[in-house]
Amino acid sequence: MQKDVELHVRKNKPRIYVDADACPVKAGILQLAAVHQVEAVFVASYKNMMSEPEGKWVYVDADKEAADLYIANAVKRGDVVVTADIGLAGTLVAKGVYVLSPRGKEYNDHNISMLLDMRYQSAKMRRQGKHSKGPKAFTKEDRALFTRELAKLLSNFEGNQHSISN
Repeated sequence: MQKDVELHVRKNKPRIYVDADACPVKAGILQLAAVHQVEAVFVASYKNMMSEPEGKWVYVDADKEAADLYIANAVKRGDVVVTADIGLAGTLVAKGVYVLSPRGKEYNDHNISMLLDMRYQSAKMRRQGKHSKGPKAFTKEDRALFTRELAKLLSNFEGNQHSISN
């Protein structure tokens, strides 16, 4: 009986999956998930296991891509994923998943090819010994933008639950 209830709830609401090993916006995700009554699933490697984490946590092997593989296999069309991994984002966008970076940037059909190409070019430059400065420090403005974008996305689900399909 409990399974039937979970399946019914699942049809109407997306889940939020979080690539959690280095995610700086976990608290904001928990708050918004509670407000919008959606489940947030944090996926991290065993090496980053917390003693009493808040929310639902799934721990995977410490292999480089283990969390990505778990998320890619667990998500359904219409779910939301928070990740800074552009490679993972490319896989998920193709599956009909909404993907946000912790800085509030949405990865979508319109920008993912360009972002993947930029990632490839950067890796190519690094292999040639040319190194860039790396990402900018995470700011309060980044956190605020992320919170606004995730809240907007989750609000859209509330008005369009009938259009979300698994």
